[in-house]
Amino acid sequence: MASNVASRPKKGVFDFLESRWAKFFFAIVALQAIIGVTFESYIFGRFQDSLEDYRTGENEERDAQYMTIPTFLALFIFGFLYVLFLTWDALRWKNTIQIIGLCIANLALFVYTILQIDQIDRSISKLQLAGIFRPLEVHEAVWHACAPFLYTIPPVIGVATVAMSACAWQLYQEFAWDILKQIGADYRMKKRFLHYQIFIALLKFDFFFFLGFTIQFLVVVTGKTSIELGLTAAAIPVTIIILLCAAFFTQRENRVGMYAVILLFFGGLAYFLFKLVRIYSKSHGWHYTPVKRSLTAFAVMTILLILITIANAFICTSNFGNGLKTHLVKPKGRDPEKDDINSFQMTDQKPQLTTRMTID
Repeated sequence: MASNVASRPKKGVFDFLESRWAKFFFAIVALQAIIGVTFESYIFGRFQDSLEDYRTGENEERDAQYMTIPTFLALFIFGFLYVLFLTWDALRWKNTIQIIGLCIANLALFVYTILQIDQIDRSISKLQLAGIFRPLEVHEAVWHACAPFLYTIPPVIGVATVAMSACAWQLYQEFAWDILKQIGADYRMKKRFLHYQIFIALLKFDFFFFLGFTIQFLVVVTGKTSIELGLTAAAIPVTIIILLCAAFFTQRENRVGMYAVILLFFGGLAYFLFKLVRIYSKSHGWHYTPVKRSLTAFAVMTILLILITIANAFICTSNFGNGLKTHLVKPKGRDPEKDDINSFQMTDQKPQLTTRMTID
């Protein structure tokens, strides 16, 4: 491999908007985020305004029902904004795999918004029976105020998903030429880079589904011991560190680090399988009743993602030492003004253009 590597042009925050299809894709996701966040915020405000002054800590089961709706709505707002961020990230770095993943994630969000309708209706009914709504704000009034927005969100996401998929095909063709210019015509090298892109994209989606499950468990699920609560809360920053290390070790081709990360992934897989079994166990299942469906959906998605992530981690590790690292890691002694200071934040690194490439 030649040591003479051309410097990478500095990327602006919105340089990707020079592409027509990138503009369309970003506009679709941005519009979905604006509508989704606005509707979810209205539902949250309408729900909060209809409640009596409520003190938590007196009845654990009623507290769980009380926290279900705010937790759901907060997760959805975060979900819309996170998808928007990942869209910006994918378009900026021309990560085709992440764009395809965003279409699949949007489809999962579509399914989850359908589950949200029944879950919120059930929670409002139980809260009405508990008598925590204001006298004039009975169940029917609260539900009729929120229902039109709840029923509108799934069609909006569905239409957006179809439009995103159409744009993704165009972006796939557009970005394929860019990858060819950067990596070259070597099929094996392009395949290694493809697996690297898949792995990096999976880490980002792993984070969202893990966080969604953990937040619901911490806030809504009852019957937690203080030790379990503390360990689960501590798992959030630890997971972020693990995901960042996974991206770093893959880029730097560190085998020992990758094997350690894979081992931790297996630990995470065992944890979510344990939680999924516990959700439906007779002894502990009733603690999960307020969020049983949504926790099941998040647990299943997380388990599937971890399995795929582990498989790709092994593939990426097997590709170490075959030349891909030269395209991913900047050589030392480069002019810092010519480099993008944000080139590594769990994003797929754009490979650098080489003057000559050997064939392995």
